[in-house]
Amino acid sequence: MRIYLDNAATTPLCDDVLEAMLPYLKNNYGNPSSTHQEGRTARAGIERARKIVAQSINASNSEIFFTSGGTEANNTAIKCSVRDLGVTRIISSSIEHSCVFNTVNRMREENIEIELVQLDENGRADLKDLERLLQKNDKKTLVSLMHANNEVGTLNPLDEIADLCTQYGAFFHTDTVQSIGHIPIDVSKTNISFLSGSGHKLHGPKGVGFLYVNKKNSIDAYIDGGGQERKVRSGTENVASIIGLGKALEQAVKYIEERKTQIELVRSYFISELQANFPAIKINGDYAGAYLFTVLNVSFKTDTPVNMLLFKLDLKGISASGGSACNSGAVTVSRVLATLGVPEGYHAVRFSFSHFNTKAEVDYTIAQLKEII
Repeated sequence: MRIYLDNAATTPLCDDVLEAMLPYLKNNYGNPSSTHQEGRTARAGIERARKIVAQSINASNSEIFFTSGGTEANNTAIKCSVRDLGVTRIISSSIEHSCVFNTVNRMREENIEIELVQLDENGRADLKDLERLLQKNDKKTLVSLMHANNEVGTLNPLDEIADLCTQYGAFFHTDTVQSIGHIPIDVSKTNISFLSGSGHKLHGPKGVGFLYVNKKNSIDAYIDGGGQERKVRSGTENVASIIGLGKALEQAVKYIEERKTQIELVRSYFISELQANFPAIKINGDYAGAYLFTVLNVSFKTDTPVNMLLFKLDLKGISASGGSACNSGAVTVSRVLATLGVPEGYHAVRFSFSHFNTKAEVDYTIAQLKEII
């Protein structure tokens, strides 16, 4: 028996998603740039998926661009804002996903001014400090702040950040890879310039994502070639995976409340069992406030290093993480937890959930943790 508690790293493919993809892997194999029937069938599938993605955030179809994943989407937003929109300053944070954090830092080579907003004890952006930074000068600015932190689950208030950006004339990019499909987002009400999402974090396939670009902003080609994705992202489209992304997001939105209820039930039960059996634990992030209900980051008071904790859990049939799983499998000191501060003698494990997890799995995990720690 395997218990999968690493859904913030990737999620299992839903059966409905696989069924939607299969025809485009076997029979509907046309190149969507071709004008014959096979090509038109593939093109129609892509455009249906684009409509689903657009509707999920209340955007226009023309504002959605398919990418190879969240990393490419975030890179496109940040680099194109500098190249095409005249951004000369970026305000971000120290706990962004590496694909944002490292890309922002790379912009220093383009003589872009980089400033990091202060965070509260849970990793949430300090809005007063953000306003202070926005007031500092009149440089054309991009604010790049994630919606939900991938390691501790703390949520940033998108509406309030967007309002500040609008007030001071800044562009706003938000990485919603962890939150899309779990928390409703409406770009018709929240003034977001760029928004990124990824298929494999919501029970879709890997290797596909999307970038929302507000129609008020115009960006040029990020990848040159045949002019696909309205000349912004060239390359023959990954048709089956785009279909899968659309289906996964459609299902996520359709069952958003049902899945949330199921996941929160399991997560709350896990917290109560952890606190009952390990009273010295520290739960990282705003786990009882504005949080992403799929993520639970727990610091255990133990002399056992986190890599050994994860190894022992794996031997017991339990998959969990020591932080972001996008660092080539390396278990290093988490930049996020280092920023928030984990007490000496504590080691953090991230458990992350989907609607497939059960209370019985929690019981088994608690029993194994009691043997390990």
